[in-house]
Amino acid sequence: MPRRSLATPLAFLTLVSAHGLAAQPRARFDTEIRWTSYGIPHVKAANWGSLGYGFAYATATDAVCTIAREVMMVRGEMSRFLGPADGNRESDIFHRAILDAATVRRFDASQSAKSTRFAVGYVAGYNRYLRDHRSELPADCRGANWVQAMTADDLTRLTIGVGIRYGVGRFQKEMANAAPPGELRTGSVVTDFTLPEGIGSNAVAMGKAVTASGRGLLLGNPHYPWQGSSRFHMIHTTIPGELDVMGAGLYSTNRVAIGFNKDVAWSHTVSTALRSTLYALELNPDDATQYRYGDSWRRMTRVSVSVPVKSANGTVSNETRTVFLSHYGPVIESEQLPWTAARAYAVRDVNLANDQSAITYDMLNRARSIDEVEAAISQQGVAFTNTLAADRTGTAFYADISVTPNVDAAMIEKCRVRPPGIPASVMVLNGGDLACEWKADATSKVPGAMPPAAMPRIRRDDVVSNANDSYWLSTPAAPLEGFSPIIGAERTARSLRTRAGLAF
Repeated sequence: MPRRSLATPLAFLTLVSAHGLAAQPRARFDTEIRWTSYGIPHVKAANWGSLGYGFAYATATDAVCTIAREVMMVRGEMSRFLGPADGNRESDIFHRAILDAATVRRFDASQSAKSTRFAVGYVAGYNRYLRDHRSELPADCRGANWVQAMTADDLTRLTIGVGIRYGVGRFQKEMANAAPPGELRTGSVVTDFTLPEGIGSNAVAMGKAVTASGRGLLLGNPHYPWQGSSRFHMIHTTIPGELDVMGAGLYSTNRVAIGFNKDVAWSHTVSTALRSTLYALELNPDDATQYRYGDSWRRMTRVSVSVPVKSANGTVSNETRTVFLSHYGPVIESEQLPWTAARAYAVRDVNLANDQSAITYDMLNRARSIDEVEAAISQQGVAFTNTLAADRTGTAFYADISVTPNVDAAMIEKCRVRPPGIPASVMVLNGGDLACEWKADATSKVPGAMPPAAMPRIRRDDVVSNANDSYWLSTPAAPLEGFSPIIGAERTARSLRTRAGLAF
């Protein structure tokens, strides 16, 4: 059993971030990592800062090139190092505009002291790995000038970036290339509204009525890629007396996302709930950058985004692109969603305001019962998935308490518009009607998100399951009905995967 102990001497850690240079005294990182069969890292730490340190070092051991590439992406530096082709320029424009300094500061200010200590440790651990292994990195990134030390801001951008992948993240080219009639644009974009093939998951939670032991039993079968930033990475993390959890997270995340401890096990499947809505904007006939909002016109905000771009001869120069923002979010444009003299479209993503992931998963990792699982995900840090769980007392649980726009059936009926060529899976609302703003709810921890009390969940002693269909038939014995259509469909045909799971 290979054994490696890692520790840094007592020192000041200097963090360089978008909002200045900050020197913070930190205690010694006391971390031990053991690698067991099949290369599984077991990280034992004395405290949360040390846990972040070991978590990053262990993950970088298996995925340093992938993490480094993700850091380059969320910084908006793909064109600088790789050139502007293959969508790099549009990716850079998107990330520099969306993950700006104000967004990073707002996210960081909302985090707990414990989460901040973990983040500081994570950054230090990743950078320690680079110092230790710079000369022996994998062939994919050995000697690459884009493999750089991570900052605290980079980690924040990585966290937000994962959350918005199924919302505004699906409109990167459409945002980067949007321009009002008569202004320079790079060409038409054909929007692909479908999710990638093969991305799906199955999970089954069983309770005491159907298990031989009388305890809960969970089958998790996530279908994410075997390569890239969405690959799962298995890890075991321990803080003696406080945390002991094993499971997997994505390479670009920093918590156990699917896992188990001695009392509970849980898994996720991608939910049918929407993470964003589009807004149709009626434009001022005299100015296509003004849109109607109630009885007045609002002016779009022009944001100048500068992107360093490498030319064919290797020189780097800055290119500037103007991005247009409404109060809902960025204005987008494609062949299906053209920006004309009369109408434009904007996208609002609920996960851009989601700063609850750390507290959610820290609570979930330490949960001792289904009550505590439900309390954890009710913190609203689950960005786009269902949760299925089972505990040692034999309770099986399903819930879709994921971050979802607070839009009910009545609002959809009143506000929905249907541009030609747009599939039913894309929701477009009337941006000129004040009543079509997402509802604010004092019980929601994420602005604009549906409160947990309004979302579906069920506990059973027998079986609940999900295979990426909606919540409706998590068990045929007790269909879940009466929820907002923005979460998913009820009384509609289920997929073959769902039916196979229900038939067992």
